[in-house]
Amino acid sequence: MKRQLILEDGTVFKGVGFGSEKMVTGEVVFNTGMTGYQEILSDPSYCGQIVTLTYPLVGNYGINRDDFESINPAFAAFVVKEVADFPSNWRSELSLDEYMKMKNIPGISGVDTRKLTKIIRQHGALRGAICSGDENPLEMVEKLRATKLRTDQVKQVSTKSAFPCPGRGHRIVLVDFGMKHGILRELNDRGCDVVVVPYQTTAEEVLALSPDGIMLSNGPGDPKDVPEAIDMIKGVLGKVPMFGICLGHQLFALACGADTEKMKFGHRGSNHPVKDLKTGKVALTSQNHGYTVEENSIAGTELVITHIALNDGTVEGLKHKKAAAFTVQYHPEASPGPEDANGLFDEFLSLVESVKQEDTNYAKA
Repeated sequence: MKRQLILEDGTVFKGVGFGSEKMVTGEVVFNTGMTGYQEILSDPSYCGQIVTLTYPLVGNYGINRDDFESINPAFAAFVVKEVADFPSNWRSELSLDEYMKMKNIPGISGVDTRKLTKIIRQHGALRGAICSGDENPLEMVEKLRATKLRTDQVKQVSTKSAFPCPGRGHRIVLVDFGMKHGILRELNDRGCDVVVVPYQTTAEEVLALSPDGIMLSNGPGDPKDVPEAIDMIKGVLGKVPMFGICLGHQLFALACGADTEKMKFGHRGSNHPVKDLKTGKVALTSQNHGYTVEENSIAGTELVITHIALNDGTVEGLKHKKAAAFTVQYHPEASPGPEDANGLFDEFLSLVESVKQEDTNYAKA
């Protein structure tokens, strides 16, 4: 089944199709992780994107029941150098091809992914289409240039209604902007009583749940496309301890008066070094984002930079000077790894505990 990947700059990659046969368009991005393709394909933050995997062999350990980060994948397509037809792993239940057929998602193999990645690094993320080998490239390029990418990705992937994940510990309201299951898993492992709520939940509705802490999840797209969340964060800031991850970090920055901007090609992979400016320690982190907090915009706000990316110096962590709130751009739930930053969940719950203790002491006084 001959297929082709066509970019808006006119570049054409010929290859062989796997998964679904449908045609798709989307923003073409790359991920540098050597493992973790199942977590990548089920990460809601890739909603609507065509994902290029730079590691050459994909699908070699199959698909299993345990490594999903969401129930239904939201990404548009996979672009790989080579796809394994016969996976080998004791947990494998399906091949990648079988899974993508089942979910009606197309893929293309036989692509020079190193060349494609260099194009994206040089020109930035580009719109692209995966289509049949018979499609006229010139006509497709014209269509791509006229195509406007969707801006409602968070609405597509967020839960439609609130639901509980009961526990006997601290009550945490987890705002779902495209939540990875790893975040929920880490909170559950620590005994938290979690209530997951939709992205458009208001500050009044969040506070009505009597939370001990609020978690802002990861998610896809431009944070400025989610004004409802910015208003909500303004309404709860300083009233309840808060921890934000990825898109949650960007939304928190906007709510506090900072600004965000689109990156040339983003951070996507599992080996991004991040420095903690307080301790000087460096953690290898899992990341997936195409927007960043603009460093110069933080001056004049109540925010302090706590972490930076060592590769390019971009902002990777923030805390509020007065409110009990901090955020990180990377993924401490580490799906697909590494687990260097996992302790941030403990730091958040320690903050929740300290605030509760202060409130108790104040009430007794």
